[in-house]
Amino acid sequence: MKIAVGQGSCGIAAGAQKAYEVLESTLDLNNNQLTVTGCIGMCYLEPIVDVYAEDGLHRFVKVNGEIAEKIATAINSNDLTSVKEFEISDDDKQFLDKQTRIALRHCGIINPEIIEDYTNDDGYKALEKVITTMSPEDVIEEIKVSGLAGRGGAGFPTWFKWNAARQSTGEKKYLICNADEGDPGAFMDRAVIEGDPHNLIEGMLIGAYAIGATEAIVYVRAEYPLAIRRLQNAIDQARTNGFIGNNIMGTDFSCDFRIKAGAGAFVCGEETALIESLEGSRGMPRLKPPFPAQSGYWHKPSNINNVETFANVSWIILNGGNAFSSMGTENSKGTKVFALTGKIKRGGLVEIPMGKTLRHVIFDIGGGIKNNKNFKAVQMGGPSGGCIPAELLDTVIDYKALSATGAIMGSGGMVVMDDSTCMVEMARFFLDFTAKESCGKCVHCRLGTKRMLEILTRITEGNGKEEDIELLEELCLAIKDGALCGLGQTAPNPVLTTLKYFKNEYVEHIVDKKCAAHECTNLLRYEINADLCRGCTLCSKKCPVNAIEGTVKNPHTIDMDKCIKCGNCKTVCKFNAVEVK
Repeated sequence: MKIAVGQGSCGIAAGAQKAYEVLESTLDLNNNQLTVTGCIGMCYLEPIVDVYAEDGLHRFVKVNGEIAEKIATAINSNDLTSVKEFEISDDDKQFLDKQTRIALRHCGIINPEIIEDYTNDDGYKALEKVITTMSPEDVIEEIKVSGLAGRGGAGFPTWFKWNAARQSTGEKKYLICNADEGDPGAFMDRAVIEGDPHNLIEGMLIGAYAIGATEAIVYVRAEYPLAIRRLQNAIDQARTNGFIGNNIMGTDFSCDFRIKAGAGAFVCGEETALIESLEGSRGMPRLKPPFPAQSGYWHKPSNINNVETFANVSWIILNGGNAFSSMGTENSKGTKVFALTGKIKRGGLVEIPMGKTLRHVIFDIGGGIKNNKNFKAVQMGGPSGGCIPAELLDTVIDYKALSATGAIMGSGGMVVMDDSTCMVEMARFFLDFTAKESCGKCVHCRLGTKRMLEILTRITEGNGKEEDIELLEELCLAIKDGALCGLGQTAPNPVLTTLKYFKNEYVEHIVDKKCAAHECTNLLRYEINADLCRGCTLCSKKCPVNAIEGTVKNPHTIDMDKCIKCGNCKTVCKFNAVEVK
């Protein structure tokens, strides 16, 4: 039997290495093959162990050391029925069964550290087809037919960027992959690199051939050490096998490959700031035009796409642009990968054809909201995106439809919120992130986000003023109009969408000094229900500031002038007598 242990970052964090070690020490390795794979996307079920038996795949989930030992014993005795209780449930199978995987087609299936696993599934066949039978113009035309748009956020047509770089004059051209994944809650690019690095390399090599680049660079977050290690290993293997370097596959096409570890700045997700960082300067956006296709890295023609964009390229070449464009909507073709996180039952990586609804992703694939609470909103596009409320749950997932809500597709972060989420605090959280990550080059972003953050903080602390809402709206519009780069221009989106759909919560915070979601600590008031209180004194004993008074077997009271709102009283009360208002 073949036994594969999921060892993406999420699996390792959940204990996959321990499971692997137990299997390694217990399995009969003379008759069984033990290997590793990347993240299959079911992060909520990690660690995952896949057993490929004669009767098909047996997927074991939440495998700790003890369960791993039982699985190994069952494999050795050739009786997997004894561990059936640890296999994935039929409900959880829906998470993958309802997806359509192209960019993620190998993730969780192959060993990302062995090139043969990739080549045995038509790996590098697309590259061979391109450099032996197609002209660069043919490649660009196939990408044009596919309708592939950049998956990094803006959704700009990939073929147009490639063609612009192709048309630019210059002896030296560069192809760059933006793997600087900085959105809170986003982990798509990391999973692709960790689970299928050769697919990224092949897609980039095809892009390099199309534009005439002789050097390809992956700019990847230094915070992704496993991704960097596996990608470097894949580059070394590809070079050894003749897929990277001079005269690739005996043709005139030559292209070298290297990795640049990013410095951790969110702004380097913007392509010109990324280029500045590549050149050794502080990551700060450049004025455009000129665009990178004309003057990019070292002022040479350069093309930049993100990981997911390149991950689709080899499939398109092998299956045809029409096959890709047959999926999706009129304006948004193919599939899109999302990182589904937040108050969701089944969180992880989701790849679906464009045109599916938010409801389909959140409820059919994600299983709905944790603890069966009410769905409130979903944050799309990270700090540059916006919050989409429950009444728009049937919004179709494509670039145009999402933009109409005030959100954006972005790189694919999808943070789900329930009715315990305060939307004012959510806006404040993203503004705090944006303000801290601003490069400071332009006044509108540097000072505008700071002023907005101050106002939002004031509101969440119970010191808001009625004119703050109008002031926030004014600042949002000014920043959108005046910021230098796309990151600054979209920074107000979380505030604009929460003001649009949840203005009542802003009013409640400012006028009533209340937070219905009970997230804004300064606006909370703790009271003891005298009818429920039994006078056990436990709450008063656990209060760190002696704010609770009362005698044994008599109702207690809380002095709110002393109360620091730590919540200890509510936590320890066995009679649910402590109420938060």
